[in-house]
This record gives sequence, C-alpha cells and structure tokens, in this order.
Amino acid sequence: MIATVVWGTGNVGRAAIRAVEAHPALKLAAVVVHNPDKVGRDAGALAGLDVELGITATNDVDAALAASPGAVVYAASGDIRPDDALADITKVIRTGAVVVTPSLYALYDHRSAPPELREPVLAAIAAGGGSLFVSGVDPGWGNDVLPLLVSGLGSEIDAIRCQEIFDYSTYDQPDAVRWLIGMGQPLDYQAPMLMPTVPTMVWGGQIRLMARALGVEIDEIRETVDRRALDATVTTRTMGEFEAGTQGAIRFEVQGIAGGEPLIVIEHVTRIHASCATDWPMPPSGDGAHKVIIEGRPRIEVSVEATDEGENRSAGGNATAVGRLVNSIDWLVEAAPGLYDALDVPLRPAAGKLGRTAR
Repeated sequence: MIATVVWGTGNVGRAAIRAVEAHPALKLAAVVVHNPDKVGRDAGALAGLDVELGITATNDVDAALAASPGAVVYAASGDIRPDDALADITKVIRTGAVVVTPSLYALYDHRSAPPELREPVLAAIAAGGGSLFVSGVDPGWGNDVLPLLVSGLGSEIDAIRCQEIFDYSTYDQPDAVRWLIGMGQPLDYQAPMLMPTVPTMVWGGQIRLMARALGVEIDEIRETVDRRALDATVTTRTMGEFEAGTQGAIRFEVQGIAGGEPLIVIEHVTRIHASCATDWPMPPSGDGAHKVIIEGRPRIEVSVEATDEGENRSAGGNATAVGRLVNSIDWLVEAAPGLYDALDVPLRPAAGKLGRTAR
C-alpha cells in the first residue's frame, strides 16, 4: 500500500480523499488543510463521506511529510498563487515522493514550459528522487488522451476540436467564477483568465502536446475571446444574484495553426445561466459536458457528462480529473523519477475497482 497524502480539501481535494480511499493500492496517510476551521476534522467528513476515516486534518506540512509518504495529491489552488504552489510541490518532490496535481497549468506540457518553472522541478527531482505528473480534465484528459484516442478511430482527420460547455453557477468556487473569469462583472472588466496570452499559457501546452502526438508542426497559437451580457438579472442556487447587463457568458478558443488553418482547437463556452448566449453551443443535456469533435472521415463526436456530489456536473468533472491523477500514482511509483506528461503516463483500466466502493 502506497502511503498517500492529500494536500487541500476544496473541489479537487474532497474528490482526492475519496479516490485515494477507494484505490486498492493506496492508503490515506494524512490530509493537509489551510483553513484553521478544518484542522482536527476527520478526512471522511471533509470528503463528504458518511463514515470517519480515522485521519484528522492538519495544517502542519512538515509533520505530514515526516513519515515519508510515497505520494502526495497536491490539490491546493495554483490559479492565483503559482509561485507558492511551485514551492510547495518542489518541497515534496525533494522528499522523494511522487506528486500529482492539476495546479501548475504551464507544466501540463512540461516540454514547452518556461525555464523558471521547469528547472526548479528538475532540480528537485535530481536532489530527492521524486516525480511529478500534472494533469486535470480541461486542461487535461479532455484535450490530450481522449481526443488522441478518438483520433485513432478515423481514416482521415481534418481538424480536432475539444469543447468544455458548462454552467458555472454549479462550480463551487465563487471567487474564481466572479473575479478570475468575470461573471457578474461589467463587460469592460478585465478578467485575469481572459487577458491576452493567458488562455495560451493555460491551454497552449495541450495544443502542443496533441500536435506532438499527431506528428503535426504547429506554426503559431491564436486566441479568440467573446463575451455576452445577461439580458435579465438571474439568481443562482449556489452563488446568488447576477445583474442584467453584466457578463453572463464567455466563449474563447485556443487554436493551433498549421498551414494557416486552425487544425487543433480548444474551445470553452461558459455561462452563469442557461438563458445567456443561447445561440452558442449548449451541452447535450444538463449543466455541462466535455466534448471532442473529430472533423474528417468519418466525423466523430464524443460527449462526456460526469456527475458527482449530488448530480453536480462541475463536481463530476473535478472527480474525473482526480481519477486521472490518483489512478496514475502506483504507475508513477514504479517508474523512474522524472517529470511526466499525459503522453508518458498511460490511462489504464480500473483494475481491482469493479464492484469496490469506498468505505
């Protein structure tokens, strides 16, 4: 059993505790929290399980790492604290542990990551013998292993489009929704996630990774951004009111250009209410979906709709991101120390899990 620490208990961390507890090769060793109100609470309660797991949350990182765990699921946010997240992650790698995380966007494709991010990680690996795998859902499996797998079913491939289409009122992170992407803000508000070059920083690595796997040379990466205002004030179940005239939907694309054409495209259509921008793509059902469209012969379209935590599609997406990461831990522990990406780490069948449920 691989002793595994979960660091962070938000959207991703809750799912990580459940995934570690359910995995036949892993044993939950510790849970690290930042919020003092969570210190001393049982991990099962923090994860929304109906049983206690006998692991109480701590804010003492050194104590959690003192027992030399084999792996750490780093679920603390890196959106607005990338330097702190990098420092935390390299600290763990230096202990010799495997680290899996969705928190450092630029390292999803580490080969194209800036040296100031890549070099500290490589130095930590050389010093401590740990490993790092960064992945998620989108960016993550929704625009790396899934489209690449589906592309193998085609005879002729003209273009690949990956879509995330979601109602973000279901996303349990109000600050990110209102301030990072600007929902409910005036249309002249400059949302950090939509600033020029930021979408490329987050999703450009996925474009390059897919291109590398497909043997395509990308000439450049382009961005497009569109925003729509709410026609009427809406009240959401989880995040309160969003006023008429404020941003109610965004649509952006990160395009991998080859030969002057967008051959690989990652598109996001995000709403705060289904009534906004109804002429834009909608999910096949419910509050959201991740889609892959292969234009070619045959034309192939795949839609993934995951639910968790009371039929919540956003929670379902987070859970699939966690599944990709947690299910890779035993493979990474057996592999040589290193910095890995989605083309290195196989997506394997859930051996030993069929019929097994967390306590």
